[in-house]
Amino acid sequence: MRSSRAESMEATIPPLFEPYKIRGLDLINRVVVAPMDQYACDDGMPNDWQLVHLGSRAIGGAGLVIAEMCNVAPEGRVTPRCSGLYKDEHVAPWKRVVDFVHEHSDAKIGIQLGHAGRKGATKVMWEGQNQPVEEGGWPLLSASAVAYSNESTVPQALDRELMDMVLGQYRQAAQRALEAGFDMLELHGAHGYLPSSFISPISNRREDEYGGSLENRMRFPLEIVDAVRRVMPDDMPFGIKISASDLTDGGNEIDDGIEIARMLKEHGGVDYVCPSGGGIVPWGGQPRPRPKGFAEYAHRIRREVGIPTMAVGNINTVEEVNSVLENGDADLVALARGHLRDPYWTLHAGLELDYHRQPWPDRYFTVPRLAKLKRGNPDADGQ
Repeated sequence: MRSSRAESMEATIPPLFEPYKIRGLDLINRVVVAPMDQYACDDGMPNDWQLVHLGSRAIGGAGLVIAEMCNVAPEGRVTPRCSGLYKDEHVAPWKRVVDFVHEHSDAKIGIQLGHAGRKGATKVMWEGQNQPVEEGGWPLLSASAVAYSNESTVPQALDRELMDMVLGQYRQAAQRALEAGFDMLELHGAHGYLPSSFISPISNRREDEYGGSLENRMRFPLEIVDAVRRVMPDDMPFGIKISASDLTDGGNEIDDGIEIARMLKEHGGVDYVCPSGGGIVPWGGQPRPRPKGFAEYAHRIRREVGIPTMAVGNINTVEEVNSVLENGDADLVALARGHLRDPYWTLHAGLELDYHRQPWPDRYFTVPRLAKLKRGNPDADGQ
């Protein structure tokens, strides 16, 4: 006979534990491990650090784990220690990570594809964020020949030949991601990186069909979307992270961000938008700590455009995640800091909410008390 507690648990699922389907991908809950640069690679090669970083958070209960921004070209790296999918040798070590996640957790795993553009060839964060490397740098590319900062190298503006080269790099990186077995892909189109450098009027000074109006500034980012989407299976989700506001004078504002999302939806190929902000200039316009991060942007885009959204930025607590979902701000919630503090954030959220249908790994059940949690036993004591 089922206990009244079991029946109550079955009837009431906390928002963050509601399953979600995006395109052909089923997620066991709404919690996402946000992509976080780890600066742990040599020549873009992932290693044991990525295996442990991503694998532990997958075991920790998140429905979706998204690997760090993976660069589509060596000159597209932010730092010399950033990860890559710009050569075939990168596939096997990424596949090792993907296979581990699939074998040892119920999580799905995606990867974020990116190109640093004019913000590349810098030191790792703890050595001097946005500071150019002193040796071993590389030429930078951007929408226009406008440097990111007074210390940065002036980038080369992309002509048609270079645009086609970059589109090929995105396409090949996406194909390698498929060979590695990733479940979904995300395009980093925010924070002043190459796609964002076209979208923002601060960095895009072009006078051709790729500059001027927002519609023109979106032209090349949409070509990138098409290049990636064409190699993906029809049932595989593809998302994009955007700067819904540049958070600085002269840049895009949230109303522009809504139009960007609308263009993405009308163009087709993108299944969700993850709105962030800032990062286009070093002297301001950086993402600022705020309650529930950029959930307000996600809410407006979801409501006014009608496209699924992923909320991100300074969302850390169980209460905040549930609030974002209950308010209809977003369909998914990505946590970075929360997962850095606690790789088992989602499993611990279940204990905090007295919800025990989130499966724990079998290998953790070494004592009878913990065994009550096995495979989501609703009669567990929550210890």
